[in-house]
Amino acid sequence: MAEKFGSTLLCAPVVEKTVEEMVAEMSAARSQGADVAELRIDHLAAFEMRPDLELLIKNRPLPVLVTYRPKWEGGQYEGDDRKRFEALHLAMELGAEYVDVELKVAREFLHFLSGKRPEGAKLIVSSHNYQFTPSTEELSTLVARIQAVGADIVKIATFAVDICDVARMFQVLVHCQVPMIGLCMGERGVISRILCPKFGGYLTFGTLSAGKESAPGQPTMSDLLDVYRIKQIGVDTKVYGLIGKPVGHSKSPKLHNAVFKAVGLNAVYVPFLTDNLANFLNTYSSPDFTGFSNTMPHKETAVTLCHEVDPVAKSIGAVNTIIRRQTDGKLVGYNTDYTGAISAIEDGIRGLQGHKDGTVSPLAGRLFVVIGAGGAGRALAFGAKYKGARVMIANRTYDRARELADLVGGQALSLTELENFHAEEGAVLANTTSIGMNPNIHDTPLSSKQALSSYAVVFDAIYNPKVTRLMREARECGAALVSGEEMFLRQAMGQFELFTNSSAPSDLMREIIMKST
Repeated sequence: MAEKFGSTLLCAPVVEKTVEEMVAEMSAARSQGADVAELRIDHLAAFEMRPDLELLIKNRPLPVLVTYRPKWEGGQYEGDDRKRFEALHLAMELGAEYVDVELKVAREFLHFLSGKRPEGAKLIVSSHNYQFTPSTEELSTLVARIQAVGADIVKIATFAVDICDVARMFQVLVHCQVPMIGLCMGERGVISRILCPKFGGYLTFGTLSAGKESAPGQPTMSDLLDVYRIKQIGVDTKVYGLIGKPVGHSKSPKLHNAVFKAVGLNAVYVPFLTDNLANFLNTYSSPDFTGFSNTMPHKETAVTLCHEVDPVAKSIGAVNTIIRRQTDGKLVGYNTDYTGAISAIEDGIRGLQGHKDGTVSPLAGRLFVVIGAGGAGRALAFGAKYKGARVMIANRTYDRARELADLVGGQALSLTELENFHAEEGAVLANTTSIGMNPNIHDTPLSSKQALSSYAVVFDAIYNPKVTRLMREARECGAALVSGEEMFLRQAMGQFELFTNSSAPSDLMREIIMKST
C-alpha cells in the first residue's frame, strides 16, 4: 500500500519549446506545490546538449526528472538513440534526480552506461500503451520485465478505454514490490492520477495549466492539490464520486471535497466517467468505494442494480444516490433530486408577492408542467404529485411523455404542442432536459416567449450556465425563476447526509457554491 515507499510525489511536466521557458516553468512548478519537474527535452525546438542541460539542472529549484521521449513511444524526438542516451547520461552526471528511458531500449541504455552510472540518479524504465489497458496478468508480466532490466522505478502508462480498466492498474500497483508509477491515460483514466496515493503509486503528474499536458487526461496541479487534496489521500481514505457520462462539467467534486475538508472527513470525491453502470459497480465493489452521486444517463438503470431502493426512489423509477452499506456491502439507492428541486420550487412560489406560508404546499392545486421524461423529469413529476399539483408532461417523444403522465395521473404533450399551450395563471414550468446546457447555451426547450408568459414560476435543472436562455426569456416575461444551481445545492445536501449519516452544513455548502460561480 501507499506506506511502502512514502507519499506519492507530484510531478509537473514541463513541455516548453525553449530552455528559458523551461527554467521559468520549473519555478512556477515549485511555487504551485510540485515535488518534481519533468523536463521533456524532446519538446525543445532546439537543443544544445551540455549548455542546455547545465542551465536546466545546475540551478534547478526542485528535483527534476529528465525525459527524452522518442516519436515511437509518443514523444517528439525523431533522431537516433545514441544522442538520447548521451543526453540522459549527462543529465545523471549533472545531478538530475531521475531519468526516464523506455523499456524497449532499456538494456541498450544500461549497456551504453557500461558501469559509468552516476550515483544518486534513479532510473525510471517506462512502457506506454496508447491504445488500451492490458489484462492484470499482462500488466504483472510487464512489471516483471521492467524490474528484470534493472529499473529503480517501474512506470507503466496505458490508455483507459473504460473506467474499469483503471481497477486493473490499481490491483497491480498494490501488489508491486518495487516503486511503481501506474497511470491510465484519457478522460476515463483520470481517477488513476487522483487516487494513486491510496494504492501506493510512487508519482503522479499534474499540469501547470490546462493545455500543457504531456499525456491525455492529466489534471492540473491546482486541481490535484486544492480540489482533490491529493497530499491527504492515503490507504484509509474513503472514495466517493460522480457516476455519469459526461461528468467533466460537474461542480460536485469542488463542492463535496471542500465540505469533506471543512468537516475533517478522510474522504475524496472524484469523477467516474462511466459507460456501463453494472460493470462499474461490480468492478469497484471494495468497501472503500463508499458512496456515489449518479447522474445521466444511469439514473433509471441504477434502480435495477441496487440491492435495495428507497420506496420514493422506486416509485420515481430513478436513483441519483447510491450508498454502499458498510455492514454487508449491499448497494442502497435513493433519490435526492425530487426533494432538492421541489423544495426549491416551493420556496420560489413562496417568494411571490402576496403568497402566504401555510402547512399546505404552495404546489397544491397548481398546474405543474414538466419538460422531459427521463430520470430528473420523473423525479419532479412524482415530487409535484406528492405535493398535490396537477402534473403535465411534455417530451420530444410523445410516447415517453404519455408513459410518465399515466404513472402520475397527469396529461401528456409533445414539445411541439407545448409551444402553443397557454398555461393557466400561477402555473409552474420545469425543464429537466439538457437542452440549453453548456456549450449549447443558445438552445431552449421552449422557443415561444408568448407561451412562457403564461407561467408564474420557471425552473431549469441546468446549472451550467447559471442562467439559461429559457430562464432569461422567462424573466423577460415576468416569471419568477428557480435555478438549477439551487436544486443542485439542495440535492447535494441530501447526498452529503446519506454519505455521512450527519446533517449537511447548509450555510457552508451554499457559501462554497456562491464562491465557485
